Amino acid sequence: MQRLSIRKFLNNTYLAYTIAFLFLIISMIFAISIGTVSVPILTIIQIIGSKLFAGLTYDIEPMFTSIVMNIRLPRVILSGLVGAALAIAGAAFQGLLRNPLADPYTLGVSSGASVGAVLTLFFQLSIPFIGSYTLPVLSILFSFLSIFLVLIFARQIDQSMKVETIILTGIILSSFLGALISLMIALTGDELRQIIGWLLGSVSMRGWEYIKIILPFFIIGSFLLIFQAKELNAMSFGEERAQHLGVDVRKRKLLILLAASILTGAAVAVSGTIGFVGLVIPHLCRILWGPDHKHLLPLSILTGSGFLILADLLSRTIISPTELPIGVITALIGAPVFAAILLQRRGRNKNG
Repeated sequence: MQRLSIRKFLNNTYLAYTIAFLFLIISMIFAISIGTVSVPILTIIQIIGSKLFAGLTYDIEPMFTSIVMNIRLPRVILSGLVGAALAIAGAAFQGLLRNPLADPYTLGVSSGASVGAVLTLFFQLSIPFIGSYTLPVLSILFSFLSIFLVLIFARQIDQSMKVETIILTGIILSSFLGALISLMIALTGDELRQIIGWLLGSVSMRGWEYIKIILPFFIIGSFLLIFQAKELNAMSFGEERAQHLGVDVRKRKLLILLAASILTGAAVAVSGTIGFVGLVIPHLCRILWGPDHKHLLPLSILTGSGFLILADLLSRTIISPTELPIGVITALIGAPVFAAILLQRRGRNKNG
């Protein structure tokens, strides 16, 4: 019996991680290789290998090295980190609220982060001692304030704080914050182009500096959520049941919301608003590989990362040399996919 359970575990989990990891690696290779100038895959491996291992030397054209190391690799890594951050945050929100419609955007967290970022750009703010980290810190602060306001208002409307009430409150707050952003844009002078470009969502020309900005927040937020996987599993059956199982629901909920807000705020700070990643990817992973957050969270990281890398590749090649905002691509792909998932789920419920 034990032998069969081990075999079942290896067949399912090992395969899931293999597929997700291969998807990420293939996405990265294609994204680095394809562009105005095509870089051969072998050359990419040689360039990265020579940078990682000092003893390795290859006869590589300097132009290829510059394209890979200064333009495409940082862009691919940044888009991967943003996709991973939004996907794991979405998985956490969906698990916590027990609803596939919950994600950083429907809950107003992303809009809050956007307000923080736009304020930073609008007033050219720079907090002493943290310098370049002012943008992500204020984005994270405003994203956490947004979810805090959502929960307060939801509690005022409905003491039981039903999931539907929280999501509806999030949508209302998101609309209000969107109006605030529009007001700031209307009052903007020289910063207008920068703010509009940022709001449309992009990882273009960000470079290694932006990776350094998001990376610490991504590591902290991801580890906080992954260590709450057991509690998320318990809370996915309802808060009352989780309480009976010994989970400090209030403390864990606050920690999960804080971690997801850190991830959302950092992602929005470096890339602008990119929708549907946190909505579709966790839901897709849950359908493919099950609802256990112990595996759902890391699989969402890998899949979300690969998805946004491919979306960014499409955004810069589909009408080359013009670049589309990456948020347009994720919406064009994500909206129909999510609609199909919901229709399939509705059909299954009717048959069931």
